Amino acid sequence: LMRPLRGCRGRGVVVGTVTLCLAAGWALQTPGGVSLVVPQPNINATVAQNILLSVEYSCRGAATVEWKHVSSWGTTKIAEWKSGNYVNISTVYKGRVTTFENGSIQLLNVGMRDAGYYFITVTEEYGTNTYGTIIVNVYEIIYEDLHFVAVVFAFLAAVSAILICFMWLCNKSLHLCQKKTTHKLTASTTEEIELETIEC
Repeated sequence: LMRPLRGCRGRGVVVGTVTLCLAAGWALQTPGGVSLVVPQPNINATVAQNILLSVEYSCRGAATVEWKHVSSWGTTKIAEWKSGNYVNISTVYKGRVTTFENGSIQLLNVGMRDAGYYFITVTEEYGTNTYGTIIVNVYEIIYEDLHFVAVVFAFLAAVSAILICFMWLCNKSLHLCQKKTTHKLTASTTEEIELETIEC
């Protein structure tokens, strides 16, 4: 009676081992898992600059990529696309966003409202997803304002110098005219005195 039981146990162990091996093999063959790398999580930009929100994702199946922008002005969907398919870019970002196959996007001509958090979600066809965040700081170009002020100051200084030179020339000319007039008057007076003397 004991021998048949041992045989059943041996068969059960074999069947269990085979089932485990098949399950492990199936798990290895089934696509799954998605990874995302964000090499530059902080970006500093100036107004009117173009910036690249660089990421790199990998997965076994087809993936859907979605970008969103969150700031004090609210949350805006930027773009969404599935690898190899049409890219859906929101109206607000039309003409300003370029998408790349690795999940990255380029944002053209940034303004102060583009500052904030950029969230990327990569979802593979089997439901697995992963997230990434990039913080973008946008600064105004102060040196251009200073440059403008410097140009205006230089222009005003040049105009002032020209006016001073003009006034100096006018003054010099007036002084010369006065000198000539005084000399003529002196000569006339002398001639009159000489004539009076001769008459006497």
